[in-house]
Amino acid sequence: MLISNPKSDGTQQIKVGGQAVIEGIMMRAPKTFTVVVRRPDGELSVREDRWRSPMEKWPILKNPFLRGCIVLYEALYNGIQALTYSAQEALGEEEEKLGPWALGGTIAFAIGGAMLLFVVIPHLATIGVGVLFGVDLGVRSVWFHVIDGVIKVSIFVAYIALISLMKDIRRVFQYHGAEHKSIHAYERGDDLTIENAKKYPTLHARCGTAFILLVLMLSIFLFTAVFPFLPKDLMGNKILTNAFYIVVKMLLLVPIAGISYEIIRLGDRYDNRLLKTFLLPGLWLQKLTTREPTDDQIEVAIVALKKTLEREERWAESESSA
Repeated sequence: MLISNPKSDGTQQIKVGGQAVIEGIMMRAPKTFTVVVRRPDGELSVREDRWRSPMEKWPILKNPFLRGCIVLYEALYNGIQALTYSAQEALGEEEEKLGPWALGGTIAFAIGGAMLLFVVIPHLATIGVGVLFGVDLGVRSVWFHVIDGVIKVSIFVAYIALISLMKDIRRVFQYHGAEHKSIHAYERGDDLTIENAKKYPTLHARCGTAFILLVLMLSIFLFTAVFPFLPKDLMGNKILTNAFYIVVKMLLLVPIAGISYEIIRLGDRYDNRLLKTFLLPGLWLQKLTTREPTDDQIEVAIVALKKTLEREERWAESESSA
């Protein structure tokens, strides 16, 4: 989830992002990383770390259309850390942090898998559709990118629908709903209690699920605009040409992620019908990725959010007094 809302009095709320993990919640503010997991004995395990964002070191990365890519990287980096910790705590095992090389390898594997699933396979499948129906679906054709986009979105939705059938994943989706409810309560200025959080919906416009879906949808428009300007073939070799097209698609995902992030920010800040229309499919998809949580799951989300906010305020006070 991507959060940056002003309070009703005009002051700025602490920016907080969250993610559901195994039997727990990860919350992250600009300088704080917190994971709260319920152990098998019912006790809560808490991990709190100082987080240093690349945007803190290089302020230029905070500029529009750059920050979206950094946020996506941070979500992946923090998410893998949180999932590793939560898996160990939920199973009652001793914690063993991932080293830099192991974490980097995991991230590379995750990115590679995503590229294969959402770039390579849809591109090749679209070529196959053209061959199957005897239609010339060159990459300069609008229909090539429409079909390619439909295949990508279908793979994404089917993947979520399939994993939602697993009992353990359904519990993660309940924690996802708890995360959203606690964030809603915080944004509305309510006291962070279970009762206050329960009254809010499990859906949220700035959810990471909505972000990914928007990236896939916007790729249809950007690819349609860019590919007519690319060479029709390279040295008369179809394999080489399509490999080139796939690499270009991967590179274009960087600006697409940046644009998607800005649309989500604007859509939440302004009551604009066009922006809301772009975000609506993401809300629909969250009906698959969130479930109504139990009270003890909401408790975990609230503890994670409170600890993140408290630690973030302490960091701000210590730095201002330094």
